[in-house]
Amino acid sequence: MIKKLIRKLFGQDPAPADDTPPAEAEADEAGEAPARNASSATKARRKPARPAAKTVRDPDVPVIIPHDVHGIDQSLISRNAIRVTEGLQEAGHRAFIVGGAVRDLLLGIKPKDFDVATDATPEQVQKLFRRARIIGRRFQIVHVQFGQEIIETSTFRALVDPPAADAAPPRRLKRDELDRRTHAVDASGRVLRDNVWGEQHEDATRRDFTINAMYYDPATQTVLDYHNGMADMRARLLRMIGDPATRYREDPVRMLRVVRFAAKLEFEIEDTTRAPIAKMADLINNVPAARLFDEMLKLMLSGHALACLKRLRQEGLHHGLLPLLDVVLEQPIGEKFITLALTNTDARVRAGKPVSPGFLFATLLWHDVQTRWQQFEANGEYPVPALHRAMDEVHDMQTEKLAIHKRFSSDMREIWGLQLRLEKRSGRSALKLLEHQRFRAGYDFLLLRCESGELEESVGAWWTEFIEGDVAARETLLTQGGKDRSPRKRRRRSSGARSRKPGDGMEGGTQAERTANDAGHDGPHED
Repeated sequence: MIKKLIRKLFGQDPAPADDTPPAEAEADEAGEAPARNASSATKARRKPARPAAKTVRDPDVPVIIPHDVHGIDQSLISRNAIRVTEGLQEAGHRAFIVGGAVRDLLLGIKPKDFDVATDATPEQVQKLFRRARIIGRRFQIVHVQFGQEIIETSTFRALVDPPAADAAPPRRLKRDELDRRTHAVDASGRVLRDNVWGEQHEDATRRDFTINAMYYDPATQTVLDYHNGMADMRARLLRMIGDPATRYREDPVRMLRVVRFAAKLEFEIEDTTRAPIAKMADLINNVPAARLFDEMLKLMLSGHALACLKRLRQEGLHHGLLPLLDVVLEQPIGEKFITLALTNTDARVRAGKPVSPGFLFATLLWHDVQTRWQQFEANGEYPVPALHRAMDEVHDMQTEKLAIHKRFSSDMREIWGLQLRLEKRSGRSALKLLEHQRFRAGYDFLLLRCESGELEESVGAWWTEFIEGDVAARETLLTQGGKDRSPRKRRRRSSGARSRKPGDGMEGGTQAERTANDAGHDGPHED
């Protein structure tokens, strides 16, 4: 069998026998596993292979890749995902693990979650599993729950022809009208409802990238590849299925997904996939703010947040999400602050430690809060009211772009509000601060400010000693706190108004390496 596969790979074997499916005969040519699974002997004998994109075959028929080629490790697969596919198959349905989970398995990575695709309707899926519920309006799916794990199960979706270029734009539909439709688009081409069931090859074509359009059957341990996804994985290439411009109009969030996958997987974006992004970036403004926030959260908690942010700027996609990012990153302190925050966040995610989304967005928006805070103080407002006014304005402005969840925005405001109190370091208020619910997050945020050069490092060093010290050491620090700290410098104005430069008058010291709360920083994981 192995010799036969090798002969087929190098084109040394005649056409497959009549009883061999054509797609399976192509498995070695277009569906070879990534290089990590190839033996050194095979590499030494391998001749240059033709690019998979040039292979002419029926797109409705998949390449069937056997286990000895793809090499997926069964131990990396969730037992509950297998239970779902087995349950559906035993009921007479087709069912496969699909999407990002298959991609990660082929890369030798344990997926964080698993999706299943099937020809069963949502109602049929729900009847087969005790803890299953149908969710979603735009894309109706079923959540099958096993303890804390949820297996997201979707029905194969049909291909629906996009509106003609010269067609009149559809009228705006009311919510009840939308709910009665299985498919609907808005004037820009964005899909509002997509619940038309179809065949597996249609479902594969409806998926976004070639590397996400492969299906794995745990029962036969085979991978079905409709769009040369394996070849693109070997080439480390991110390619859109179909016409990229049309796919971006259907769902502008795909532009953010391009950035996230390219940064996370360290893949290159294929030229035709990348070309329309700059011109179509404004379509991001058509996406509901809540959905944008969820996608940004996945991006920031991917373990590659810094690389994602750089890619966002590179593709011009950040203007509709974090419009002030350019201003922040053009300033040395602002750039260092965000770089430190995202680098440490990435390290925590990769180490499996919890990260607070509230803390993360507090760092991204801090520069704007600080700038407005200084402006209000310069206009004569007292520091505390000026800070709270700045927080309100930044929060309200950002909410128009990203619908930051209330619990996260509350964390952000508390972290920002603690900064002025943490800078003082004197009096019994320091002891009270230790009992504050968000003290650790505020302290970690302060350390970032010190490390970036915004504040003198002695401020962070004082708090580190205060936290770690016993009662006597804390009393000594409280006694010396006011003497060691120079008064905040104020700029004289003819009107008598006061101005503030954060960090003036602090002495040098040490810094800590944390940016997220070791106690209580929780947030959703990235799929």
